[in-house]
This record gives sequence, structure tokens and C-alpha cells, in this order.
Amino acid sequence: MGGTEGNARLTAAVAAVLLVLLAAEGATIPMIHQLLTMHVLLGLALIPPVLLKLATTGWRFMRYYRGDPEYVAKGPPHPFLRFLVAPIVVVSTVTLFGTGVALAVMHPQHGLVLGLHKASFVIWFGSMSAHVLAHSGTMLRWARGLGRVLPGRTPRAALVAVTLAAGLAVALVSLPAAHAWRHWAALRHFER
Repeated sequence: MGGTEGNARLTAAVAAVLLVLLAAEGATIPMIHQLLTMHVLLGLALIPPVLLKLATTGWRFMRYYRGDPEYVAKGPPHPFLRFLVAPIVVVSTVTLFGTGVALAVMHPQHGLVLGLHKASFVIWFGSMSAHVLAHSGTMLRWARGLGRVLPGRTPRAALVAVTLAAGLAVALVSLPAAHAWRHWAALRHFER
């Protein structure tokens, strides 16, 4: 599938998709009461691409620490990213999306979970910003090398497409939960 370069391209491709989807999700936050349904649906649709991104970076991590010569030759990320940013990104991502799913499944009035969701967002946003800034050069190099064909290009593109389709399916199945949240928010806003 292209070795370390193929993994880097898959990681960069899913990262580019995530940047667009996360920007759309972030755009719902300032008007969360009006866009709550969209916020819930986008958040749930993000789960498959987020899982793919965690898998591609986890694959590189595993191959490097198992001593795969190709991954060892490529070298580890900068120590600041490897020992501080990456663990915070992973834990806050799992917490953010885990609490988001819990909120979608539970009755909307569960305050502790909502508080954890908001707090994990703040931590996630800071660590993710550092992560994106640190890897923006990699994404630009990947974009410049798009013309160079590597083995596994079609399966990588198909994997990203299937992940996006799975996200859309998750969002469609979750419409009732998103509407329940919107209804609760409208009543709560009306009572104020």
C-alpha cells in the first residue's frame, strides 16, 4: 500500500477531510441554539474519519516502536509532539467524541456529560491547533506530491470515501437524536 509514504498520504488525505469537516462543525458553535441539529449530525458524522486518522497515526506509531526499518528510517515526530501534544490530542479527542456520543444517546439534560464535553473541547482545541500547525508543512508537501503515483493509491482513496460514506450513514441514522436535542434546546431557550 505504499509503505511509509502511503501511510503518510493516507494520514494527510484524511487530515484534509477532517479540517474541512471540523471547520464546518466549529462554525455551528457560535450559533449553537439555532444550529444544534447540524452540530450533532456533523459531530457524529466525524467519528469514522476521526477513527481512520487515529488508525493511520497509530499504525505509524506501532510500526516505529516495533522496529520496522522503513518506519525507523523515517524517524519519530518531534519530542514535543510525540510526548506532549499527541497524547493530549488522542485523550481529548476520545473524550470529546465519547461525550458527544453519550449526549446524543442520553436525554439532553445530563449536565455532567455536557460539562465534560465542553471542557474536553477546550483542551482538544488547544492541542489540535498545535498539532495542525506542526503538521501543516507535511500536508503541503503531500499536496505537491499528488502527481506521483504510489502503490495502493486506489485503496487509500476508497478507504477515505468509505469512511466519509460511513460518517454520512451515522448522521442519517442519528437524525432522531439530533431532533430530540433541537427540540429540548428550543424549549429551554423559550423558557428563559
